[in-house]
Amino acid sequence: MELRVLRYFVQVARDESITKAARALHISQPTLSKQMKDLEAELGVRLFIRTNYAVRLTEDGIRLRLRAEDLLAMADQTMNEFIRKDRSISGEIRIGAAEGEAVRVLGTAMQKLKDRYPDIFYHMYAGDTEMLKEKLDSGFLDYLLICEDPDLARFQALTLPIEDTWGLVMKKDNPLAAKESITFEDLTGLPLLVPRQALHQDLARLFGPAAHRMHFAATYDLAHNASLLVQEGFGYLLTFDHLVDLSERSGLVFIPLEPVLKTRSHLIWRKYQIFSDAAEVFLKTVEESV
Repeated sequence: MELRVLRYFVQVARDESITKAARALHISQPTLSKQMKDLEAELGVRLFIRTNYAVRLTEDGIRLRLRAEDLLAMADQTMNEFIRKDRSISGEIRIGAAEGEAVRVLGTAMQKLKDRYPDIFYHMYAGDTEMLKEKLDSGFLDYLLICEDPDLARFQALTLPIEDTWGLVMKKDNPLAAKESITFEDLTGLPLLVPRQALHQDLARLFGPAAHRMHFAATYDLAHNASLLVQEGFGYLLTFDHLVDLSERSGLVFIPLEPVLKTRSHLIWRKYQIFSDAAEVFLKTVEESV
């Protein structure tokens, strides 16, 4: 499988048309159509559903597109590193990040590097932590900021000096909104919206063996999205402080948990990672900030 053919495939997937993709790639339509059929034959799966008006990706096609876009981004990044090696430090840094105040540490490092190395460009990725770990393992990401204990058998880690406080977000007119803190007894029976990655560590520390008494109504990846559900009357949001809009207009309040539960973030990267010059100077700057 050649990178050139993967680029062709991604272009067809984006345009949903062999004709449009061929025009964008500056090749003939029959040539592109044959390349796609050869790719399907090579993989032994059907990638497209073809109609008179468009092409749509099959389930296997969607899976290949996700992998192909990661591979092409990594190839472009590698090429750029070698092209720019004899120039001032520049290039792209890809960082996955869970939500939390520790992102400020990354922002501080970016700000410090901005004037000295203006050609460094950052890609920030959010989402499910396990999915982001896969991207880190594959080499697509340079770094990942997590809000859980790092697996030191797989990754190297830098603990950041900022802790996030857990609490409950609810509507202001809720009777619990008058309390100064939320106890374990208060939570029992409430429909809770909980972050997916917290189910295995933080909430286990909070609830212990009594976790089965909790009513977990939904999980989420982004606190802002979950807060909109709370505004619409669905559930109570377990989250960090400072992550959702608590302005007067939002109609929401944040009440900390009692006993206090805090989580510290860690910046992790692959063991034996060979960094680009840009990624290396970024890590050194984060370490200095810490």
